[in-house]
Amino acid sequence: MHIETRGHGPALVLIHGWAMHSGIFAPLAERLAARFTLHLVDLPGHGRSPEREGRLDLADIARRIAAATPPALWLGWSLGGLVALQAALAQPWQARGLVMLCASPRFVAGPDWPQGVDGSVFRQFGDGLRADYHATIDRFLALEAHGSDHMREELRRLREHVFERGEPAPQVLHEGLRLLDECDLRERLPELAVPSLWIAGRRDRLVHWQAMQAAATLAADARFLRIDGGGHAPFLTHQDQIAMAIESFAAEFAP
Repeated sequence: MHIETRGHGPALVLIHGWAMHSGIFAPLAERLAARFTLHLVDLPGHGRSPEREGRLDLADIARRIAAATPPALWLGWSLGGLVALQAALAQPWQARGLVMLCASPRFVAGPDWPQGVDGSVFRQFGDGLRADYHATIDRFLALEAHGSDHMREELRRLREHVFERGEPAPQVLHEGLRLLDECDLRERLPELAVPSLWIAGRRDRLVHWQAMQAAATLAADARFLRIDGGGHAPFLTHQDQIAMAIESFAAEFAP
């Protein structure tokens, strides 16, 4: 798994979302590198990580990242939030603090989780990948940007970055959609032994801010922040606000 290290200060692991790579964090990383040593992860089959096939397993990915990085504050965006949450639950001595950025312990809606999205969303994207790979990824990017008060800028940046490190492996993309469709870590949130910060975009169409607020109430030492103009990738357009929140959160403890 490819992990790029840069910056100075306490360790901060950053994990990207579906179909992306760590380069998407460039605006946020530039802002944070003066305060943190950043460990920017390319998930298997994405960016510069070589794996092209196989099943994505949250526990395995979290263990591999932990083995390659020092004890740190972990930040996960979207799908990456599931990896970061898994690490914080299983290895709190390694993931000593958690930032969930537009990420939820359960992405799909259910009778007891109305804040999620319809489960058919991810299955439709899976069908779309088989029919038209590039168009399907572009539709997903449009959904990520939709609602942001800087929607055009956000979508432009997502499109600029998505293939700049090569195309993500189709098999891994299907596996990522499966995780988004099936994973449910809500019952384990009361076990979370590290401080957590939940940052939501009010206009996010993939992870509703109320889902993140509800999840934060299930963790013992959690804070919740809503970015009022943000969509699903607010770090592209509200990086200063998000960086300040991360810096303030990190200052409360020594990861």
